[in-house]
Amino acid sequence: MSGLKELLKKGLGLGDMAFNAGGGAITWFPGHMAAATRAIRHRLKLADLVIEVRDARIPFSSANADLQPHLSAKRRVVALNKKDLANPNIMHKWTHYFESCNQNCVAINAHSMSSVKKLLEVVEFKLKEVICREPTLLVMVVGVPNVGKSALINSIHQIAKSRFPVQEKMKRAAVGPLPGVTQDIAGFKIAHKPSIYVLDTPGVLVPSISDIETGLKLALAGSVKDSVVGEERIAQYLLAVLDTRGTPLHWNHLNNRRIDGIEYEAEENPEYSLKNLKPKRRNLPNRSDLVYVEDLVMGVQRALYSTLTEFDGNVEDESDLESLIDLQFSALQKALKIPHKASEARLMVSKKFLTLFRTGKLGPFILDDVPNVKPVS
Repeated sequence: MSGLKELLKKGLGLGDMAFNAGGGAITWFPGHMAAATRAIRHRLKLADLVIEVRDARIPFSSANADLQPHLSAKRRVVALNKKDLANPNIMHKWTHYFESCNQNCVAINAHSMSSVKKLLEVVEFKLKEVICREPTLLVMVVGVPNVGKSALINSIHQIAKSRFPVQEKMKRAAVGPLPGVTQDIAGFKIAHKPSIYVLDTPGVLVPSISDIETGLKLALAGSVKDSVVGEERIAQYLLAVLDTRGTPLHWNHLNNRRIDGIEYEAEENPEYSLKNLKPKRRNLPNRSDLVYVEDLVMGVQRALYSTLTEFDGNVEDESDLESLIDLQFSALQKALKIPHKASEARLMVSKKFLTLFRTGKLGPFILDDVPNVKPVS
């Protein structure tokens, strides 16, 4: 593909392209979100500090714009969760950006105790001036759906148990892979003297996401239900992002990668569930399952690399890009071993492809571009 690298640029407005925008603006604001938003605004008045959890892959797009005026008026720490799924080469640029805006920011993995402890150190430091004069402190955890708020709450609970003589049995927050798991605002005591309470709140979006690309990024990260947007539309957007960034071109070194180990046939793994990336009816995946996933990922990467390098069009041209994506869907169908005559082949491709992306199997990504920081004069 002649001159492709010179054509690859960011900020192409992929969301505005007809094949991405065809489904219209993305809106997911069920009744419980409206009620939760009102409750959050009311309780924010009482909060001594707010932990705003965002998805590290979309540090800007995962911010609730309607709540920002309320949050910016409070002591706040921005926690960029799922850092294990975010590109580390860009992650530090984002933390630097927030620091340049005088905003405390910590990149975390909510399932890592050491990571959460670093976040709590920042929280405790910011509360020091309040602790000396207040017997009870309130910390609120807020964010859009599926950014990992409840997982963070559960990790804080585990840390609190080891630090403080908490007497009452503490309820664990519900955690799930789907947005909208937490639908009630619940308070949890995590410390004595002073008493510190943490409020875990439901994930809430704005009533209407005006920017289509922001909505697609939220859907890709799992903050909007797939059924609202459609898996095919989300997968199409992901392919557009990968192609215009030239990501598959960086996968060419994987073409010769081989794994020595257990030989298997795909048909011999009927219990394997790609949806959960672990085998059913077994507690842990064995090596054969791991090799199966690795081989599947390698096939997907090779398929996208081949289609992109053989493409003789212009990825900046909407029509050409759409044609390329159609070719890639066919290539992915073969790589993912989906029956050729399956009536819902494209939907099946989309679901499996999105699962690989969301679980980090295709590599770490950050979809938002870091804003330019103006030098201090």
